Amino acid sequence: MPKKRKSRDQDGIYRRPDSQSWWASYIDAGGKRTRRSTGTANRRDAEAILAKWKLENYRAQQWEEQPSRTFDELMLPYLKYALREKRQNPSGIRAAARQLHRAFTGVDLQAISDVDVRRYAEARRQQGAAASTVNKEVGLLSAAIGHANRQWGWRLQNPAKGCRLREPEGRVRWLTRAQAMRLTEEARREPRTPHLADLVQLALHTGMRRGELLGLEWERVDLQQRLIYLEGIHTKAGRRRSVPLNAAAYAAILGRARFRAEHAPGTRWVFCRRNGLRIGDVKHGFASACARAGIEDFRFHDLRHCCAAWLVQAGAPLAQVRDLLGHSTIKMTERYAHLAPENVRLAVGLLDAESRLSHVDESTPRESLDVVA
Repeated sequence: MPKKRKSRDQDGIYRRPDSQSWWASYIDAGGKRTRRSTGTANRRDAEAILAKWKLENYRAQQWEEQPSRTFDELMLPYLKYALREKRQNPSGIRAAARQLHRAFTGVDLQAISDVDVRRYAEARRQQGAAASTVNKEVGLLSAAIGHANRQWGWRLQNPAKGCRLREPEGRVRWLTRAQAMRLTEEARREPRTPHLADLVQLALHTGMRRGELLGLEWERVDLQQRLIYLEGIHTKAGRRRSVPLNAAAYAAILGRARFRAEHAPGTRWVFCRRNGLRIGDVKHGFASACARAGIEDFRFHDLRHCCAAWLVQAGAPLAQVRDLLGHSTIKMTERYAHLAPENVRLAVGLLDAESRLSHVDESTPRESLDVVA
């Protein structure tokens, strides 16, 4: 008789089709059903780990005893979860974890205070790390502790809360139309990167990120509707969006279509080499084109700033710019608000009207006030 498979609603270990490790299901100290990976493919080891967790929970329930947990016990399983479930930059998560590991490996989590986290942040700044980089590292520690408390039944204080550094305003580097035209012309002259000019044009006129462009597949390009479709797995924010193509962007896509038809008709990638393989980066070609165009301190990502700046200057509402660029919040888009001074000029003009009214004598007949207004 076949062995009955253990339900995930019962205490015990079980397999998941997407994992090589055994998973455990048990009731945590707060009375909540918890399911987590044991981190091992050995069944006996997994059963021993589950027994240890259940004993710790029993002690926490009966005697309010908090077991000793090290940074490594927290971060190693959390990283597996974060890299599997979260739609974030994997290399960024690993880089932040490496920095935290150097400072906190082997340390009891209950011994880490907010003072320790602030000292860590200050030390990283002294090493030359940007405030945004340090905040990502502190944020990773905070997220791991929060996840452990919610999902694993741990009862840890979170010393990383409130320890983020003040970040300077985000970089807004953009080009004039004349500079952008010069850059595109120089990109077209790059002999080893025939795709560069089309890539620059698409970035300027869609605001898409470099990874979104280089990872673009033909099945997500609708030439008839003049749209590019991005699913959550393709975007930084993890949200799907559609990107309309104006005349310049459409011409760039047609340029790539002609290249594909001539050199690699079977490729799935919009930006590919003659052999059909996906293009990985354009760093050197882009830097050379910028140098010949006389443009300094300009990165590929700044093409996205150009798109946003041009839209705001043309009077596009910030909410529309947010939706096109795929920002997660309007706050990220507000960095471009200063590029629309006419909106502020109109607002200040209202004060002029109020000022004129305030100087009208109270004895002025109502009909005169109506004329002034």
